[in-house]
Amino acid sequence: MIQFITKSELRNFASNLSTEERSRLLARATHRSLTGSTFLSHSSKDQDLVVGATRVLEGHGASVYLDEIDPEMPPYTTEETAAILKGRIRQTSRFVLLATANSKDSRWVPWELGVADGFKGLDRIALFPAADAAYEQSWASWEYLGLYMRIVWGNLQGHADPLWMVLDARRNIATPLSEWLRTPA
Repeated sequence: MIQFITKSELRNFASNLSTEERSRLLARATHRSLTGSTFLSHSSKDQDLVVGATRVLEGHGASVYLDEIDPEMPPYTTEETAAILKGRIRQTSRFVLLATANSKDSRWVPWELGVADGFKGLDRIALFPAADAAYEQSWASWEYLGLYMRIVWGNLQGHADPLWMVLDARRNIATPLSEWLRTPA
């Protein structure tokens, strides 16, 4: 049986880090090559979940890119912001959307997902759903989210222990997260 991660679990992944470790984790995202990186899209209202999501992804081999700490981003949202974001989405090899109820209300998250869909296609995009309960799906209230694979926790045939995987519910197949992240784009 698969489960979605809860917001509480993501916060716990982050709370296990010291302030210095959190700072190092986020600083790495500003000083890495975008080639081969994973763009982590999220609502600014979910900032408390970003460190936990980053830890999960990087623990499986991702190099996470976070736009809000990009030193080249303008201090205020402008047309230049959109142009830079398009370029970053194009340059990264994977796109992960931290999907919560807040994502739907964001001005940027749906736009970023649309841009990623145009550049990456379905095989290089995954939703990372986070809700208050492991089986809650309020984050999925946009009907088009059913197009995308999901990062989930659970048992995968051929593996003895539960693991993080990328589930393609349309085809009823899953791939270990670490394998999906390193598959050539």
